[in-house]
Amino acid sequence: MHFNIVTIFPEFFDSPLAVGLLGKAVDKGLVTFTRVTPRDVTMDRHQTVDDKPYGGGAGLVMLVEPMANTLRALKRPGRLLMLSPKGRPLNQKFASELAEEEALTLICGRYEGIDQRVLELFPIEEVCVGDVVLNGGETGALCVIESVSRLLPDFMHKEESHQQESFAEGLLEHPHYTRPDEFEGLRVPDVLLSGDHARIEAWRRQKGVEATLERRPELLARAPLTPEDAVTLKNMPRTRCGRNLYIALVHYPVRNKFGKVGTVSLTNLDIHDMSRCSRSYSLGGLIAVTPLEDQQQLAHTLIGHWTTGPGGEGNPDRAEAMRQATVVGSLDEAVVAVNERTGRMPRLVATSADLKEHGPGSLNPEDVRTILEDEPVLLVFGTGSGLADEVIARCELLRPIRYLDEYNHLSVRSAVAIYLDRILGDTY
Repeated sequence: MHFNIVTIFPEFFDSPLAVGLLGKAVDKGLVTFTRVTPRDVTMDRHQTVDDKPYGGGAGLVMLVEPMANTLRALKRPGRLLMLSPKGRPLNQKFASELAEEEALTLICGRYEGIDQRVLELFPIEEVCVGDVVLNGGETGALCVIESVSRLLPDFMHKEESHQQESFAEGLLEHPHYTRPDEFEGLRVPDVLLSGDHARIEAWRRQKGVEATLERRPELLARAPLTPEDAVTLKNMPRTRCGRNLYIALVHYPVRNKFGKVGTVSLTNLDIHDMSRCSRSYSLGGLIAVTPLEDQQQLAHTLIGHWTTGPGGEGNPDRAEAMRQATVVGSLDEAVVAVNERTGRMPRLVATSADLKEHGPGSLNPEDVRTILEDEPVLLVFGTGSGLADEVIARCELLRPIRYLDEYNHLSVRSAVAIYLDRILGDTY
């Protein structure tokens, strides 16, 4: 494979391209490199490659003409890639795709970036190596070069090596050990010394699955999992995230369709479905809020039927879910209930679909997940046409589910299910 590296600092690559496996691949001719700099095609004695941005602002922008002339002079341009935080994320799948190419051109920007017209003149794909700010594209280009090169035939000493690495199967890699068997009281796991290759492979797979759930759980959604993996995941201890999250289903004060504040009746389906969601995501519990005594009694009757009555005898799964539900007379009582269970006052987080009145919200689901690592959260949902302003004013606001769409009106049961999955997913 041939790499063109377009950079104003070609010396940046002197050492990385000459050492280790990459250096050996260069010696064997498996990979070749051409380093070119836009400075070589400039016409002024200062070799100027940048200028002040139109419209003002800090920093400099790389000029379009030197960059365009550099790209047009390439003999084997291949697929054109520019390192950019706006680009397609680099992952193992993308690296495997790029490894099928005969040639790649990596464009390394500097300063505030490259004149946009370069991207309009050439079929350039932007590539991002991480959500960080770098001094330039050279460091990112090295990530692309290494991740792609090591997938080429004969690059690795053992062809199976890259098959067993992190991300090759969508999972993180297992722990590694070598001599001595024991060091400062720490022993190598006995299974690795057993000589039983089937057990060793099973152990490595199990540890890879465990590491993925613990450190990068979002990868599991795409990883091919086996029945044995499912058992491993089921038996792993959960974090406090789910147990720190409580749902409050508020029936007063809420707005009706005319915008008036009032009370809405409890519904059987809400209690059932939200209790099942609460149990499925291992939450602290569901708290129904209504000041009406007859509605409270209705809730107690419904919950009792499934938890201590005949309903639970015939449907134990439903009984387990309904044990998640309680009923109180006000939001203040719900806060007290969470405080009694956790020993801490919960953060109040409300939801609202009214973008015009309440805006896009200050929190997103990832923010809530981060909060849950250390603090309890009471996630407040309204019935009727939404929570009254006095409740919204007490809470931090979570971003609406469809905040980029004009229509954002789901049933509260649907909203609860979607929010829980966005906040917790399989990370709980």
